[in-house]
Amino acid sequence: MLDTVNLGCERGERMLFAGLDLAVAPGSLLRVAGPNGTGKTSLLRMLCGLLEPTTGEVRWNGINIRRQREDHLKNLVYIGHLNGVKDDLTVIENLKVAQAVAGRNVDAAELRKALESVNLAQFENTIARRLSQGQRRRVALARLFATNNAPLWVLDEPFTALDQRGVTALSQAIASHVGNGNMVVFVTHQDVAIEVQHQQHVEIAGSVAAGAEA
Repeated sequence: MLDTVNLGCERGERMLFAGLDLAVAPGSLLRVAGPNGTGKTSLLRMLCGLLEPTTGEVRWNGINIRRQREDHLKNLVYIGHLNGVKDDLTVIENLKVAQAVAGRNVDAAELRKALESVNLAQFENTIARRLSQGQRRRVALARLFATNNAPLWVLDEPFTALDQRGVTALSQAIASHVGNGNMVVFVTHQDVAIEVQHQQHVEIAGSVAAGAEA
């Protein structure tokens, strides 16, 4: 279970949102929406423990993530709006480094299978600087397919730069992850249908946040 209590975010002496209470249970999908500049990315980073909230707390299984930061990071995969791809490394080297930094075992066969899942197997040894924006995005997203044991995915604009095939594949991966009893929190401006049983929606607008379950 991931939940927030009275969460607030202030940036540059401006309160982006306040009083945000969320609860994301196993087997559920949470979509975060709102205009640009309202704190969506900041919220996602708070959920990962990468940004300290101004008020309130984020909890994992009822315990403040500040008290279990390392364990919490091992339980999630965060894909930000920036790909985090190093130009001087090959595709598979980027994936190896990302997994190692997250403290996860690096198995070459699993990494190659992950690259196959994002249609990058033939680019395994290609230097990242030679990739298109869509291919670089798929390098980042390969971390999802290489990390089957992380119960929480936090995704910031994951469909950006993907073609229709990529959007479909990622939508199916998200639905499968949730269907297996895991959790996904994501932000997107694209109208992408993801077929899961339990969906939630939170709209962040200024200092007000309103939630609804679908």
